[in-house]
Amino acid sequence: MTRQLDEQIAGRFPVGQRLRVLDVGMGQGTQALRLARAGHKVTGVEQDSAMVAAARDALAAEPEGIRGRVRIVEGDGRETGVHFLPGSFDVVLCHGVLMYVEEPDALLAGLARMLAPGGLLSLLVRNADALAMRPGLAGDWAGAMGAFDSTVYRNRIGLEARADRLDAVSASLAGIAAPLHAWYGVRVFTDGAADDAVPPPEAELTALLAAEERAGRTDPYRRVAALLHVCGVRD
Repeated sequence: MTRQLDEQIAGRFPVGQRLRVLDVGMGQGTQALRLARAGHKVTGVEQDSAMVAAARDALAAEPEGIRGRVRIVEGDGRETGVHFLPGSFDVVLCHGVLMYVEEPDALLAGLARMLAPGGLLSLLVRNADALAMRPGLAGDWAGAMGAFDSTVYRNRIGLEARADRLDAVSASLAGIAAPLHAWYGVRVFTDGAADDAVPPPEAELTALLAAEERAGRTDPYRRVAALLHVCGVRD
């Protein structure tokens, strides 16, 4: 997904432009730090205090120039209007958050308001059209049958979460004046891998990533990906 995001940024903004980035649900700051190292000014919002602490620790290990380009705000991503003025950011990321929000439209509208005209909204959501894939490939036939018409699932840590269908996300983006610009599949072949799986040797890992990248851009494979990376552009 990193390559997909970089591709969208490169296609929207002049080379070398220092962007204002908002990362909602920044977690431990992996994406925020990567973008700060690339020269962008990044504001991360995270409500989990343990994640905030991890992000601050990771930031503290960076050189001073990078530390100066990152701001961490502990708070709820649904309250961006409390912290920031409309149009304050060129890029807004919301990766792995919407599945835990019961009614996402208000959050999406708030994120769109943060974007300057022509700004990029990058979302990572669970793919409701592929919920039967994981249990089906694991031989859990009852689970697969129950997933076909559902948008609710239980994740690997036991939390109940919500999935989204591409058509619904596209309609929501159109409704908040940030219509769909591009979308990709994420974890087409690797969704069944254990979270603690040891990475394969370098050559195999390179081949795996290349296959995932190709599948994530190609129909029909991307339509059965575990996650969808959806990009909208502010009118």
